[in-house]
Amino acid sequence: MPIWAQVADFIQTRSSSVSYVPQNSKLVYSGPDGRLAYVPDEKGNIIPDFSHCGYMGGGVALPDVPVAMTIQPQAGGDDTARLQAAIDDVSARALDANGFRGTLLLKRGKYRIGGTLYIRASGVVLRGEGEGENGTVLIATGTEQRTLIEFEGRSFWQEVGGTRQAIVDDYVPVGAKIFSIVDASGFAVGDEILVHRPSTAQWIAAIGMDRIEMSHPDVRQWEPGTYDFRFDRTITAIEGNRITIDAPLGNAIEREYGGGWIYKYEYLGRIEQVGIENLRGVSEFDDSKKDESREDEFIDEDHAWNFVVFSRVQNAWARNITSVHFGYACVTIGNLAKWMTVQDSQCLDPVSQITGGRRYSFPIHGQLSLVQRCYTRRGRHDYVLHARVPGPNVFLDCTADIAHSDSGPHHRWSVCTLFDNVTVNGNAINVQDRQGSGTGHGWAGAQKVLWNCEAESFIVQKPPTSQNYAIGCIGEKRDGWYRREDGYWESHGLKVSPRSLYLKQLEDRLGIEAVKAVATRTQIREGN
Repeated sequence: MPIWAQVADFIQTRSSSVSYVPQNSKLVYSGPDGRLAYVPDEKGNIIPDFSHCGYMGGGVALPDVPVAMTIQPQAGGDDTARLQAAIDDVSARALDANGFRGTLLLKRGKYRIGGTLYIRASGVVLRGEGEGENGTVLIATGTEQRTLIEFEGRSFWQEVGGTRQAIVDDYVPVGAKIFSIVDASGFAVGDEILVHRPSTAQWIAAIGMDRIEMSHPDVRQWEPGTYDFRFDRTITAIEGNRITIDAPLGNAIEREYGGGWIYKYEYLGRIEQVGIENLRGVSEFDDSKKDESREDEFIDEDHAWNFVVFSRVQNAWARNITSVHFGYACVTIGNLAKWMTVQDSQCLDPVSQITGGRRYSFPIHGQLSLVQRCYTRRGRHDYVLHARVPGPNVFLDCTADIAHSDSGPHHRWSVCTLFDNVTVNGNAINVQDRQGSGTGHGWAGAQKVLWNCEAESFIVQKPPTSQNYAIGCIGEKRDGWYRREDGYWESHGLKVSPRSLYLKQLEDRLGIEAVKAVATRTQIREGN
């Protein structure tokens, strides 16, 4: 059964077994006009609007890009060079009016790849003829830990000189899209800007991350300047010196902790309108290396590690792909990726030791991205955020089976993620202070919203200066590794309306047609 059908069946089964009473959250609820109303805290912070996450900023269907070139499987031999040559051929073609060069279609069959395939130009799509065992199967051969397919832009964003302006508000709350700067005369609607929040010594002290417990010699205290956030935004309105941006801020900007500033940027090396679809990736491995303590687990680590990585991209996607036996991930969204959608994909039976740095099935490092209707089996941190992830990001209608560890933010203050109807079977979803784990994970995340999730257990704690939320979640509420204040818990054990916060926020912002463009009929039928 294809993954989209599995997830649709799961949503329907789960929804029929859980009562959706006409109960709203006290923080987000349907107002008299049917639109969501948001209740701010004493500082003005609200649960953010996550609907800007995904391809083209949310609410836009993934495109069906015409085929530019077709490749057939060959009998025997390594296919790396000829597949890379075909990718390069499509990459050299002219962009059409929609920003596409074309699709490279790999016909049904097996392709042996001993290296890494690179897509380094905008407008290129890699497509197969099915993610099943009888579809298009890419076999990662050899004993090198590596990525099989990488979408890779170049360089970094560059600040435009002379455009930096300080934010003058004493406090810009979480969820805000409007703030004031010293002088807006040099900016225009449509400008791409970075909203820069510094990590000062005062802020690090306020959250206790200069006093992490020295549980082992490798623990490092957080240092000023190494936890800055850069929120990648577009200006949508200017009124005097007041700026409106396209998507909300994932962390408060506080004058007492250094305030913040904005500036225009250029990013000429970032690629866009790229995707991968309808493919299966399988990593070869040494099946004589068995995990003697766990049934049906293998521990060989001399084989391919990532199926697909997106680095320095925007408006990109992966859909209907399956990874089997890769040691780390099915799809990694890199830290300079923006407006990505990963959907209807699965990460199956990774092969590695079951310990740190392995089996992160769908990790997010970037911002404004959506992972929906995905499935994992035998992973560890399946739906996960890494360090200093600026957000917002969304995991929607995703399931993990036989999970060997928890989902959630993993380390070092990632912010602004919605876990919307995420189910972790056999393990937990946690948001907590991890203190000296690793080399000083500390507070794993802030502004995390767990909405109608299910897991064996949950830890949701409140970090100083910020908040985390568990609303409508089903599973045991547990204390964290370290005694900390609870996050915001509401309707524990009883789900709330709307079923999906993301889809309802999307409907409120862009209308029901935008929801239909990205959701399945099952997702819509069960109610936003």
